[in-house]
Amino acid sequence: MALVQVPLPLARLLVRRVVKPVLGTRLSPQRQRQAIDALMRFPILPKGTRVDVVDLGGVPAERVVTAASNPGRALLYLHGGAYLVGSPRTHRAAAAHLGHAAGTVGYVLDYRLAPEHPYPAAVEDALAAYRALLATGVDVVVAGDSAGGGLALALALRLRAEGLAQSSAIGLVSPWVDLGLDGLDETVDDPLLSRGWLELGASSYAGGDVANPEVSPLRADLAGLPRLVVQAASEEMFRTDVERFVAAARAAGVEVAYERLEGHWHVTHLFAGMVREATEVVQRLGRGLRG
Repeated sequence: MALVQVPLPLARLLVRRVVKPVLGTRLSPQRQRQAIDALMRFPILPKGTRVDVVDLGGVPAERVVTAASNPGRALLYLHGGAYLVGSPRTHRAAAAHLGHAAGTVGYVLDYRLAPEHPYPAAVEDALAAYRALLATGVDVVVAGDSAGGGLALALALRLRAEGLAQSSAIGLVSPWVDLGLDGLDETVDDPLLSRGWLELGASSYAGGDVANPEVSPLRADLAGLPRLVVQAASEEMFRTDVERFVAAARAAGVEVAYERLEGHWHVTHLFAGMVREATEVVQRLGRGLRG
């Protein structure tokens, strides 16, 4: 754990002043990736964590093993970033702390990003990686944040359509469930997200096909999905859509555990190991994925 913990209000200020200006329309997605990777280059991981680069069905990934990892359980982690940015490096800390709490070996997928690789590239990468893990005979759980949460749901819909075994549970952190952005809550003073950046991500990834259920899972038939463990923050533009999704999933007969994180912003989880409150919410999510 970090020797010096950053207070939550200071972390919020850093996100607003340093991170949010990078994520917009001023810089190209390629420049955004470089900047975000640089900002996240010093993750605080659980003591004794080992990180290796591996191949999952032809898709690169980082395997994250902690002292609590059960080799019989795997966590496929799908990172966020509006389908434009993000990598195993940016989400290594969140995935490591989540896997540690869930008792799994973590796999942070380096799936293909838009605009170079629009839909369905990310779904195909997630499916290939999932198949590779499933073939090893381990119990697989899937988790994702923001766009990665939407991708986790797209994977579940694809598995259902192809008649393949579902994961035992799905962890969702502020999932992006509707790329149409009709339900975006702009009354919230979001420290991280902006409509302009989300519009860029939606158009780059989905083009005009935002009604596709694999792109906008809020518009999908959700019956038959695995148990969902969902968290969303009080200070984010996605909060209304996430709560609409939770209600729709429950109405479809899906088991859902939902937690609204008061005083948090979009994916505070990225500060796990550095901010006490971020570490705690990741730990709660991990315990929820244990079943």
